[in-house]
Amino acid sequence: MKTALLFAACTVAAHLCLAQSACEPPVALNQKYSKAATLDSVLQHYTTPGLPGAAMAVYTEAEGWWAGAKGFADVEKKITMDNCHLQYLQSISKTYMAVAILLLKEQGKIDIDAAITKYLPARYSKYIKNASAITVKMLLNQNSGVPEYNSNPQFLSQVMQHPLKNFSAEDCLKSIANEPPQFVPGAKYMYTNTNYLLLALIGDAITGDHAAFIKSNVLKPLGLNDTYYGNGHNYLQKLKVPESYWDVLNTGRPVNITQFQQMTVVSSKGDDGIVCTPLDAIKFLKGLMEGKILQPQSLDLMLNFVKDEKGNKRYGMGMIYFDLGGIEAYGHGGGGVGAGCGLLYIPARKTYVFFSTNLGVLVENDLVKKADEMKTAILTTILQ
Repeated sequence: MKTALLFAACTVAAHLCLAQSACEPPVALNQKYSKAATLDSVLQHYTTPGLPGAAMAVYTEAEGWWAGAKGFADVEKKITMDNCHLQYLQSISKTYMAVAILLLKEQGKIDIDAAITKYLPARYSKYIKNASAITVKMLLNQNSGVPEYNSNPQFLSQVMQHPLKNFSAEDCLKSIANEPPQFVPGAKYMYTNTNYLLLALIGDAITGDHAAFIKSNVLKPLGLNDTYYGNGHNYLQKLKVPESYWDVLNTGRPVNITQFQQMTVVSSKGDDGIVCTPLDAIKFLKGLMEGKILQPQSLDLMLNFVKDEKGNKRYGMGMIYFDLGGIEAYGHGGGGVGAGCGLLYIPARKTYVFFSTNLGVLVENDLVKKADEMKTAILTTILQ
């Protein structure tokens, strides 16, 4: 239920009641940030009327931290969005998963050039044709040829008919058991969520709980106290997450689909599942780029981008290459039935930016186009 592109057409939890409360950021914000007024007006413009809510954060080496939010976290209760609301990272979660696998490589617990059958339990590998020809590295680089469970009609039918029933990794893999490979492993780039679902299962096989490993080895060392991920289905309960909306009829009147959104998020492991504040998202990417988690050789692997058939850089290991009008950026994007977001590092500007909305962006419609316009307006302002 997500995509990798920025705002791409990319437990049954209780309906959360979000209390209006003071928001104390964990870092000192620069109220005199030179682009604050413009960015604030961009958020205001696209949420009145338009998107239910939007939030973002920026860090620049020259000016430090800034964060802003507009619109509503809960339209029905008129609870305004703030920067202490936890945003759904959707496919940005893949970056965290890739970091975990590379940490296991550094610890000598996994050989990324080995076949996935060396680590993936047979109960899962039996669903993947030519599994013995696929390496861990191919999963990381999105060039394994494994079919996409998230676009399989059988899987989507089950999800749509049971929108509040959690699905399992095995449910996802069973749906593609009879699917042929998309291509010979390693032959070309093709983004699929299945690759990172398999990495989560490999992580579980090695560590016992890949989510706990990420918490201990990534979140805790970087002081990411406002980031949450779990291997179960209950970890979103009582967290300060926004309500989620979907303009399902393309009328400009999105409906609340929070329970469906939360079901898809907590059921998706490795390829989705993480929620955090905008500031924590940037703290993660900043810590990663500054070498606070991985060794230089591992970071180099993340930024060694596989090229598409036209020779364009596309995907590293949990990292997308973006060409912003001739200015390169690294990061990831994500979209779900009730949220969309993007997280980027722009080396030439020594700038990090995160932006999100609590509107579903999987199906293209007029409001999704507004979300994409907001993304463009934010990046244009950042790059000026």
